[in-house]
Amino acid sequence: MEEQPQISRKSIMLNYGLILGFASIILALVNYVIGDIYQPHWSIMLVSSAVTIIIIVLGLKKIKEMNSGFLSVGESIKTGLGITLISALIYIVYLYVFYNMIEPDYFDNMLKVQEQVMLERFPNFSDEQLEAAKKSSSMFMNTGANLTVTIIVSLFFGLIISLIAGLVMRKSEEDA
Repeated sequence: MEEQPQISRKSIMLNYGLILGFASIILALVNYVIGDIYQPHWSIMLVSSAVTIIIIVLGLKKIKEMNSGFLSVGESIKTGLGITLISALIYIVYLYVFYNMIEPDYFDNMLKVQEQVMLERFPNFSDEQLEAAKKSSSMFMNTGANLTVTIIVSLFFGLIISLIAGLVMRKSEEDA
């Protein structure tokens, strides 16, 4: 009897993870079409965050419905992290294609944009300071590091969203 909810939870994580992953790709493509992939507008970040929160919460709501209205914080975190992990894996496949096929000069262009931003913010930077800052930035300007950071950041925010949503939505048999 315990096995059926386990299968259903995995199915919910998979379905909502796929939805979130493809929604993330669509938002990234919209940002690309708009044309400012190196300094995205704050509205893109806001919409992306809202979509992530909504999809995770909908997945948790589905789990709660499946469990006769009960949801623990632990179950919320497991489910939310599952949704987030599946989404992140889908998104990093897109990023890999993006960095290597769609925009192969992405990291070089990003370094140029960052250099320009540093010069605007810190006009008194010496050449040595600028080179040190560029060297520091360039350590993370490669596909492997960027994909790794994407997964870690996604899981971190998925954990926070799941924890908060779980605390708000939790209901145990003692509460009934």
